[in-house]
Amino acid sequence: MTKVPTTDVDRCVRQVRRLVRAGCGLVRIAVPRRADTIAFAQIVQKVRVPLIADVHFSADRAVEAIEAGAAKVRLNPGNIKKQEDIFRIIDAAKMHRVAMRIGVNEASIRDLKKDPVPPEKRTALMLDEMRSYIRLFEGRGFDQIVLSAKSSDALRTIEVNRAIAEAFGYPMHLGLTHAGLPADASIPSAVALGTLLAEGIGDTIRVSAAGDPVIETEIAKSIAMSLGLLERTRPELIVCPTCGRTEIDVVKLAKQVDKALRKVKKPCRVAVMGCIVNGPGEAADADVAVCAGRGKADLYRHGQKIATIPEPEIIPRLLATLETL
Repeated sequence: MTKVPTTDVDRCVRQVRRLVRAGCGLVRIAVPRRADTIAFAQIVQKVRVPLIADVHFSADRAVEAIEAGAAKVRLNPGNIKKQEDIFRIIDAAKMHRVAMRIGVNEASIRDLKKDPVPPEKRTALMLDEMRSYIRLFEGRGFDQIVLSAKSSDALRTIEVNRAIAEAFGYPMHLGLTHAGLPADASIPSAVALGTLLAEGIGDTIRVSAAGDPVIETEIAKSIAMSLGLLERTRPELIVCPTCGRTEIDVVKLAKQVDKALRKVKKPCRVAVMGCIVNGPGEAADADVAVCAGRGKADLYRHGQKIATIPEPEIIPRLLATLETL
């Protein structure tokens, strides 16, 4: 999702293009005001990726975004409640063949209730709101729907999305909302989204982290790659955790290797091990591995030792070996 003012068209377009280069296949843009949907129409013409209009509260904004060229519109059942407004949006989406994402957010649904909703009842509440919205869409003869239910709680995110997958047959978008700064967001996002994806639940994902959206994309790609759902386009670096047998600064060496690998544009697995005793076995699945000892390292290619090299030559020899793959 873009994180700059939508009305700043040039800046927004630049961010969309950065996200596409980072690997995004869809980009969502907020359109809270009429000026934003006007800008959205201009942005659609300047990029080549499908854009999703993020709409809250206003049916007018949803219709405007559809007419502006949105590939999909996200609606939150928690804040567009009038049936005539929902039908107006559906009819516009049918006319323009635009998909709709029913995006239930735990906080907005919970805030609809006068009395506090205990955590153990929130999944059922989100599911009920989702079901009532789906009935309106289906009753209007519209089925180009994507479902999404987000919480800032990882376990509840897993629970509600499992329930949605069991109850409905529509495509699903996954996300752990308000996850925090990137360093804090990556682990709970990986737990929640990774669990669901491993169970075959989810068609698209978004990591929600404060800051640069490209970082969100990188975290999301790492989650998908770790599950084999996305083909790697860059090296994967494996590093041993170190122990009392290490006779070299493994972390320093691994950082040097990581920096060198940023120039490598091929999918491969590289291992840096700090022990020539168990390192070869642990690195057997790597395409190229270095198993370091005091002042030297054994170099492996596809699990076979090919050389013993002095410490200063580790990086250049490793890169040279990668070129032979």
